[in-house]
Amino acid sequence: MTLSNEPKLITVFGGSGFVGRYVVSALAKRGYNVRVAVRRPDLAGFLQPLGNVGQIVAIQANLRNRASVDRAVKGSDHVINLVGILFESGRNNFDSVQHFGAQAVAEACRAEGIGLTHMSAIGADSAGQSDYASSKGLAEEAVRKIVPDATIIRPSIIFGPEDGFFNKFGEMARFSPALPLVGGGETRFQPVYVGDVAEVVARSVDRTIESGKTWELGGPEVLSFKQCLELLLQIIGRRRFFMPIPFWAAGILGKIMQNVPFIEPALTQDQVVLLRKDNVVSDEAQADGRTLSGLGIEATTLEAILPSYLVRFRPAGQFTKDLIA
Repeated sequence: MTLSNEPKLITVFGGSGFVGRYVVSALAKRGYNVRVAVRRPDLAGFLQPLGNVGQIVAIQANLRNRASVDRAVKGSDHVINLVGILFESGRNNFDSVQHFGAQAVAEACRAEGIGLTHMSAIGADSAGQSDYASSKGLAEEAVRKIVPDATIIRPSIIFGPEDGFFNKFGEMARFSPALPLVGGGETRFQPVYVGDVAEVVARSVDRTIESGKTWELGGPEVLSFKQCLELLLQIIGRRRFFMPIPFWAAGILGKIMQNVPFIEPALTQDQVVLLRKDNVVSDEAQADGRTLSGLGIEATTLEAILPSYLVRFRPAGQFTKDLIA
């Protein structure tokens, strides 16, 4: 799809991340020129084949550096902010990245008089007990105040070839005889495919969805934490025990893991707090049609996508014949 002979310029903060690469691809296919604002442009070369020559350009920007944010936004026709972190590391903490960083992007958009699409998360709550959720909630409030017609997108956990959920537990299942169930594995998720999320983001740029609203994105199935892992084991053809871990014990374990230097924690204390609440599309969003189905998008199922990238965790990879039914 080509919009014009002179495609508009879209700046994407966090465009080299998991969701970002799919958003950049969706924009390029629509004919937009894409400016990808990332901390390390030299590591974003893999995005180039997603578009035509010169269509996708990576530039340096850091949400903690306001001047770099203003420079990245300058001359754009629309901005997308996908930057988010799951755990804090050094100066990259929830407040600086997810709250004040989002505020800086919104202020830059207001100065340029352009539209903004902001990626948040289901469960965002400025008064939430989780630092992650509260910073996401404060970011939403700041964005809505500064750019009232901004489009805010709240997905449940996102799955796809580069995801950090199914891949993490798939890797764990290769070596561990048991998989952990924080809180007994009763927390409910509504996993949504990364391609569906990217489509909604691209539509917000097209202006084919109503701006100024908060959209909640979830897949066609609501599954408990335990059911997600059961599906994983079925697909990769492995039998593993489940080890229920009470929230209080998981909190202690997370605190220890997050303080181990130079290692990405498998679990943090804040993530344990997040797991105390279900991560599903709200009844209000369903009633208002602020969902994938409300946009006429048929949500992609887990079964349609997971086997395509979890095959590497099977005992003999693609040559594994007998999978657990």
